[in-house]
Amino acid sequence: MIRAIAIDDEPIALDIIESHANKIPFLELKASFTNAYQALEFLKTNSVDLLFLDVKMPDISGMDFLKSLSKAPLVIFTTAYQEYALESYDFQTVDYLLKPFDFGRFLKAVNKASDRLEQKNDQHLFLKTGYEYVRLEIAQIKYAKAEGNYVKFVAENEQVLSRMTMQQAEDVLLPQGFLKTHRSFLVNRAFINKIEKHQLSIGKEVIPISSIYYQLLVEAIS
Repeated sequence: MIRAIAIDDEPIALDIIESHANKIPFLELKASFTNAYQALEFLKTNSVDLLFLDVKMPDISGMDFLKSLSKAPLVIFTTAYQEYALESYDFQTVDYLLKPFDFGRFLKAVNKASDRLEQKNDQHLFLKTGYEYVRLEIAQIKYAKAEGNYVKFVAENEQVLSRMTMQQAEDVLLPQGFLKTHRSFLVNRAFINKIEKHQLSIGKEVIPISSIYYQLLVEAIS
């Protein structure tokens, strides 16, 4: 069962989310809030797996709301503003629903959240390399790097090149605490030695940091 709450300053938008949620047997919408600060109070004493979160709200934006949480759950953004989509994926964003959205689109997003939560409980990956599958422990992966149609996983004692997209790698690694530093890099925060303005160090290796990710990266490890 996925435990969720919804936050939107528009009551009509919350009514739609509640109606869609009631049709999904593995989703429990525990509460809905038009006031984001009331939602913050709720989260202090209640654990949830998923947020349905509006981006633009009167007192606090959805992005700032997530930044205020010490440990944010997965999030599905529900908004009328497409221009925030890129920034939203710096968080544990499962999907970005543009209003108005129908039940089918809502269900697809919730199914993606369910898959993410199942992956979060996995402690290893099986990566396809040629005709073989290689097992790699997630805790041993230092970083992942996009290389054309492949992603290279650099672990403590080995490197594995697997044919997949960077988005597929993000879907697996971001829920495990990895951080995005660049459109082509995901890093394991446990291996970071030093962060500078445009790069970070993992041992003797240097990983680039794009300007759009620097502040989010610093906040994530603070």
